[in-house]
Amino acid sequence: MTINYQYKNVQSPTKITMTDEQSAGHADHWRILTDDMSHDVPEWLQKMIEKAAMPKGLNSNVSAQDRCLLLSENQPCHINQVLAMKNGKPKCFINAYPCVDSPYGLNCKIERIIANDNSHDAVLRLRTADGSIIYAFDQLYTTNRHLYQQDTSYFVNFSAWAHEIKLSEQNEVIMVEDQEAIRYHRAFNDIVAANDGKIPDDLQEQIKEWKPETKAQMAPVEINLGHMCAYLFGDTLGQEDEAWCQGQVLGKQETTFNDKSIILFDVVILREQDADPFVIRIGALNTPETASIKVHDYVQANVWLQAAIYKENQQSAAQQSKAS
Repeated sequence: MTINYQYKNVQSPTKITMTDEQSAGHADHWRILTDDMSHDVPEWLQKMIEKAAMPKGLNSNVSAQDRCLLLSENQPCHINQVLAMKNGKPKCFINAYPCVDSPYGLNCKIERIIANDNSHDAVLRLRTADGSIIYAFDQLYTTNRHLYQQDTSYFVNFSAWAHEIKLSEQNEVIMVEDQEAIRYHRAFNDIVAANDGKIPDDLQEQIKEWKPETKAQMAPVEINLGHMCAYLFGDTLGQEDEAWCQGQVLGKQETTFNDKSIILFDVVILREQDADPFVIRIGALNTPETASIKVHDYVQANVWLQAAIYKENQQSAAQQSKAS
């Protein structure tokens, strides 16, 4: 009898290790939710222990016997708490941070992990199927850290806490007067519209042949910068998850976080041709300013971007990998 073995070389993504001194911690993130951290946060941590759950992420074998344990809550806005364990009992506190759950996500590959293994803080550098780069804090690093694989597509859920969120500037307008740029803009829109919203394979050839039918088609084009979608990640190592974004509000609802009134905004911050839209759920304190933001408004925000990778959400990513 002949037995054929298939060997697969499984590699982890590139990892950059951060020291405690290089890590920023979560003080600024708790300040989003309270002005009295020294009182509120310990109280919230104690309170959550009473109804804590153990999120599994990609790991089906999470157990209280593990050396480190991640505790969470089954709430839209909740705390994740990391404990060191010994013989199934808590040995000491390691870390805690506030999280937002989100149903929205994209298929991504993990290119790099920037991590502090002492605190279990990690920022993932992710590449989407269309080549966009996203940096996000890993909510589930404690459970997933040994399971991530290089060149593997994962469905990643994206959410954020807002340091600040407000209506975008509506008076930021640029006027395009260059005739060749106007011609390209009009031709592109006409050709795509005539092709049921899809970009034809011979787009550039059609643009070369396109001719305006009226003088109005060559009039200057006004672009409102406040109506654009944009995402800029942070430029400090280990803090790339601190991002600036602008986009359109698709949904809005209210919830609570430890008796704090929270508004959840579903915002599309990247919207490109032939690419899945990048939608995130942003949590913000309910204030007169945030309450005034309506669905369809364009907003800009400084956010702490978060990622969560769950085994049960990987079917779409696996199908895409097979297709590619």
